Amino acid sequence: MSWENNRLRTVAEIEDVIGRPASVIMLKQLAALDEGCVTVLGHSPVAGFGYRDSDGVSRTTFVGGTPGFARVHSPTRISFALTEPGTPDGPASLVFLLPGAGETLRVNGSARRGAEVTFHVEQVYVHCAQAVLRSGLWHPPAQPVTAGEVAAGPLSAPGVADFLAAAPFLALSSWDAAGGSDTSPRGERGAVARILDGRTLVIADRKGNRRADTLHNLLQDDRMSFAALVPGRTGVLHVRGRAAITVDPALLEPLALRGTPPHAALLVDVEAAELTVNDAVTKARLWVPSATEVPDLVAIGSEHLAANSAKTTGALLRIAGLVPARWLRAAMNFAYRTGLRKEGYEVERATARPRPAGREDPLREVRVVEVRRETPSAVTVVLADARDDTRPFTFRPGQFFTLVDDVGGREVRRPYSASSVPGSPRLELTVKRVEGGRFSTHVHGGLAPGARLLLRGPSGAFHAEADHAEAGHDVALVAAGSGVTPMMSIIRTLLAERGKSRIALLYSNRTEEETIFAADLARLARQHPDRLSVTHVLTSRDGRLDVQRVREWAAGQPRAARFYLCGPQPLMDTTRRALAELAVPDDRVHVERYTSGPTAAATSTTPQKVLVRDGGRPLGAAVVEPGQTLLDAGLAAGLPMPYSCTVGSCGECVVKVLAGDVAQREPNCLTARQKAAGRVLACTSAPLTEVTVDIRTE
Repeated sequence: MSWENNRLRTVAEIEDVIGRPASVIMLKQLAALDEGCVTVLGHSPVAGFGYRDSDGVSRTTFVGGTPGFARVHSPTRISFALTEPGTPDGPASLVFLLPGAGETLRVNGSARRGAEVTFHVEQVYVHCAQAVLRSGLWHPPAQPVTAGEVAAGPLSAPGVADFLAAAPFLALSSWDAAGGSDTSPRGERGAVARILDGRTLVIADRKGNRRADTLHNLLQDDRMSFAALVPGRTGVLHVRGRAAITVDPALLEPLALRGTPPHAALLVDVEAAELTVNDAVTKARLWVPSATEVPDLVAIGSEHLAANSAKTTGALLRIAGLVPARWLRAAMNFAYRTGLRKEGYEVERATARPRPAGREDPLREVRVVEVRRETPSAVTVVLADARDDTRPFTFRPGQFFTLVDDVGGREVRRPYSASSVPGSPRLELTVKRVEGGRFSTHVHGGLAPGARLLLRGPSGAFHAEADHAEAGHDVALVAAGSGVTPMMSIIRTLLAERGKSRIALLYSNRTEEETIFAADLARLARQHPDRLSVTHVLTSRDGRLDVQRVREWAAGQPRAARFYLCGPQPLMDTTRRALAELAVPDDRVHVERYTSGPTAAATSTTPQKVLVRDGGRPLGAAVVEPGQTLLDAGLAAGLPMPYSCTVGSCGECVVKVLAGDVAQREPNCLTARQKAAGRVLACTSAPLTEVTVDIRTE
């Protein structure tokens, strides 16, 4: 084949084609993390990670999920979680990304896996922005791309060719003969890796900083791997194989931009290709608009240059290292624009900063003031605003908030109803421990005063109306277990208001010891004997509530009473039947459903496209990876999907399916009427075909 005759096999041949790196490039390299590097790690939510496992198999993936995921233990040691099954064992490398920034931070060393991956740093440097800028990685996601037919081979696996056709960016890992590792960013307008046949790819090698680490490594060891990204998608394509360096005109000319071909290309013989949903990319939500500022890597690189130049005798280099960062940024931006335009790219600016958020960040940082024990299995968490201790929490009695925290290295969200009175600078959320529940176990075992959490809300349509007390509306409440939590907010709020409304609570628990707020309810009943009555049912003593007993209790309530129900589904069904027998109108019955966790739903084995609308206005499209939800795909694509709890309990993420087939996990908080009308929860639903959904459901 002609490419064999045009293959580069020596260092001299590579340098003849691309030249040698300038000395200033090598002077940006450090042997350990300095303060600037630590700052970058504190802001970076994701990194490309290349390693060889214990069997010697080359692998590249993306790790992280939240800013600061890489914990710094010393200037030469960091650690992070790896959720995939690979076992790093030896030389490894990282390329840290900052959303909106062109430059990257590359870290080389070695890694071992224990409970986490421990990474020993041997080399670190700031990499230029060319690859990220070429790829448009941080630009708004493009429409999904469909590839043509691909001959049989690893690249013909489901979804692989379409993903490659849309992927403008990848992190490519290589190793030298001594085992040293490097993971390099690669970017291209359009597809960064082009398919030649079912097992062969070609990747352009365009002008850069001339370090050419990848090319030098491949001369010594042709085994390589890469992980590719598509903006707006949470899938990652993992490819491994063997690569050769070629200057064959027949391969380079089709890669030309404005008539200028790349100076070389990598020809990859693919051994394996696998498309998976990546936890780190999913959690990081890289393409969700953010106004967060990120460190200026050009300034950090100039500090590295200054530090190393001080050790040399080159006056020019020492002066270069002392140039103000803003001047260096301006010079680098000009150089980026000039170089990329010569290659045929249209570049309006050197870096694409994150788009400013169009609305206020719905997450509010809060501080734990107190964790108060209510029963052996329930605690009340008292929260205050982390920045302004006097800032009130505004909501309607009965609504819930979503707590967000990092549990075991992963972001977890759970909704909990408020039990306090609206308008106070202290918010009380009562949490019952659930066997095997990740978040409730975290709250009960690891949350202490002073801890910081994120809070979203208020949310939920289940709430008492503000005019109940003033208008004298009587209220009848039915609750079981932790279902009393929103009822306490309603009771406390109505009793604090002037008015004559009467409140009756029918409250079921297994034992007296497990009765949440027993003492508070007794005290309030004594203080307001003419307005509050509480009927306790202990199932260990009295048996479960049935339709007859609920009907007898409800029949004793005022005829115009408003009923509020919260608890397990069987009790809610029993109460609804009892109220129906008493001919209580549906508009006077309000139900909050607690679910015990949805079961798995069917899912497509191939990526599916979802079109999202807001009423009559199209918002955009996303690709849902196998095993992914509509919500995660929409958020990854930067679409304004409504959501709160993410586990199917709150109903905030409800959307209407306009076209296509969707599988939804059960049980969930939707009513039979909502389901019949085509409503689904985006957080627990996956498309089986291409679908169109509307986030406006009213």
